[in-house]
Amino acid sequence: MICGAESMFLTQEELSHINAFRRELHRYPEVSGEEAETARRIQEALLLAKPDRIVSNLGGHGVAAVYEGAIPGPTVMIRAELDGLPIEELSDLPYRSTISGKGHLCGHDGHMAILMALATALGQKRPNKGRVVLLFQPAEENGAGAAAVLADPQFATLKPDMALSLHNFPGIPLGHVLLREGTVNCASRGMKIVLAGKTSHASRPEDGIAPTFALSHLLAELTALGNNGPLGPDFSLVTVTHARLGEPAFGISPGRAEIWATLRTLTDERMAALVESAEILARQQAESAGLKLAISYEDVFRQCYNSPEAVEALRAALDDEGVAHDSENPLLPMKGSEDFGLFRAISPSAMFFLGAGKGHPQLHNPDYDFPEALIPIGSRIFMRAITNILG
Repeated sequence: MICGAESMFLTQEELSHINAFRRELHRYPEVSGEEAETARRIQEALLLAKPDRIVSNLGGHGVAAVYEGAIPGPTVMIRAELDGLPIEELSDLPYRSTISGKGHLCGHDGHMAILMALATALGQKRPNKGRVVLLFQPAEENGAGAAAVLADPQFATLKPDMALSLHNFPGIPLGHVLLREGTVNCASRGMKIVLAGKTSHASRPEDGIAPTFALSHLLAELTALGNNGPLGPDFSLVTVTHARLGEPAFGISPGRAEIWATLRTLTDERMAALVESAEILARQQAESAGLKLAISYEDVFRQCYNSPEAVEALRAALDDEGVAHDSENPLLPMKGSEDFGLFRAISPSAMFFLGAGKGHPQLHNPDYDFPEALIPIGSRIFMRAITNILG
């Protein structure tokens, strides 16, 4: 059994309103760091759900709604993401993206709708004790959002005693949940290597310092650093995603090259070792060719690790709601990354993965759309966890 309609805490009219809100979000996606209009829509909708406090501009465009219980107690935080992707949506949906080159193709619109369902219910009935913080986090897709929220002084007043989240997961049955302790998402980071020499006329390359051979060697050497083996402690993967040599001209011997590569490991410790190895290779090639070297990093994600206490709270909620789940599945840990793991630094945290259907288009596909049947399931799981913890 994946869903008991009798246990849903929203009326059909309220749920229809949430679905319509999800579709409105879907029509106007904004990418990481640009979610101002999405945040505005969230705040407007939250006003109808009557939180005790709304915190805005959190870590950028983040929004948090706070619901206070009658007596003191722990703080439970539930997180969703605000951002879409820089991918053109290819669909005939009546609510398809209206923004060229951008789409909600990861399901963050559905995740926000689940939190809005919680807000609707909490606005009608507060927890008995403690408080609930509903966090609409910016910039998950580039890995910057969670860190920015945690660094924002406003977050000190919201610090949770437990943080929970979900992600929809195509490839497993609709409504089925994967939940396990330990690492559930890999660490990753984007490494940008710039090799700078000196241009020359193409007829006299000997008068310049070209990065051609250094670039070709690094393309092979960086890729070879990764083993792409089983997802164990030694797993590593280096994917070259972009390379550029010189300018698109026939008369110039190149003086500059760039390599962009994504580094991926299961653990943060293994990532540190992989970064060191990649930097050594880059320095060696630059020095041997007489090139200047610059290395920078973007899209930095730590490993996402589920704490035992938070997993137990979610597992109890799943059992109470009769939602099918398992912990042993070859799809976990995921090679993909997720910045929610940073919240474990301040409190026990856990993310569960909610099946979007075996044949459903994959995340980041241009024809992906969030299954609205997951909104009542996801919100029931969170509400049961909140009730179990706070009464």
